[in-house]
Amino acid sequence: MKPIPYGRHSISEDDVEAVSEVLRSDWLTQGPMVERFEDTIAQYSGAPYATAVCNGTAALYIVYRALELGQGDVLWTSPNTFAATTNAALLCGASIDFVDIDRDSCNMSTTSLAQKLSEAERTGRLPKIVVPVHFAGLPCDMAQIAELAARYGFRVVEDAAHALGARYSDITIGSCAHSDATMFSFHPVKSITTGEGGMVMTRSRELHERLRLLRSHGVTLDPARMTGAPHGAWHYQQLDLTFNFRLTDIQAALGVSQMKRLDSFIGHRRGLAERYDRLLNRFPVDLPARLPNRLSAWHLYVIRLDATRIKATRKQVFDAMRAAEIRVQVHYLPVHLHPYYARLGFKLGDFPIAESYYERAFSLPLHPGVDQDDQDRVVIVLADALH
Repeated sequence: MKPIPYGRHSISEDDVEAVSEVLRSDWLTQGPMVERFEDTIAQYSGAPYATAVCNGTAALYIVYRALELGQGDVLWTSPNTFAATTNAALLCGASIDFVDIDRDSCNMSTTSLAQKLSEAERTGRLPKIVVPVHFAGLPCDMAQIAELAARYGFRVVEDAAHALGARYSDITIGSCAHSDATMFSFHPVKSITTGEGGMVMTRSRELHERLRLLRSHGVTLDPARMTGAPHGAWHYQQLDLTFNFRLTDIQAALGVSQMKRLDSFIGHRRGLAERYDRLLNRFPVDLPARLPNRLSAWHLYVIRLDATRIKATRKQVFDAMRAAEIRVQVHYLPVHLHPYYARLGFKLGDFPIAESYYERAFSLPLHPGVDQDDQDRVVIVLADALH
């Protein structure tokens, strides 16, 4: 049987040719293709400034650094995310905390956020940055989060690793209409891929210039930013301490080519999601939420098993699917339950809605390579596994 992974990239001959052109060119890195890729994403998202980096984690790290997150500061995010969202904050020297999720959207609960902010204001421990995560490609309630940011004075960074191609109230995710910055990821299972890669979007020129400095060793060639007059055209100065997070022109060329098919990719994902909804309507599972004014990018199609209506455990269903070469996955073990975070003082019971979600969550195959025959096979195997 052909394996059906939960997620997979789609590479065309045009993609291969775009990369080959760069390989035959004079620039493999630090050339013109990275800027072209940045311009392509900026034009699509509606934000004027884009900074490409080597992966999504690097994007998170440099935007946290650019917003001056450091020792003594606190960052809040959702426990229902990949650990990179908080790892990058810890690497900046900050502390982290979580806000429990909404039962329907599986995104950060704005009700819980408002309550937690009120309590934090009384204790003098408000967050410097709040990071809403657009889980599975479904946008968070960004207008409400922006209102809370204006009231309590925190900065907002959208973790849109899952959400390139999503829309919120007719606003493209990445426009930063309700945030200081948005990050994207271009890992092979995401909306488009550059192999590895990431991007930070912003409307702030000042923040953008800071991001570009932090992307490449903290080094500048701009005489206007140097201390003293430059020694000559060769002269550069290091103004900050950071790493090399640059994206190559090879990867950027793949990204530019992939963006030509983004709408097709997202349309295929949405069609599969709608068909899953119809096929699974009578199954003993909770289907992904459909919310007004939020158009998902459908990075994941996550069902939740209804333990009151099935005898099998989640592990038994998972193992049965894997045995049939349906390579399902679980997204995510809540970050606070990882051993590293337990050593920071987090424990089971801290964020009960996220924990309850995790116990039942199950991601079905959803990517451009899945066709209706594959989908029918997934559903038949799932039906057998549930009974």
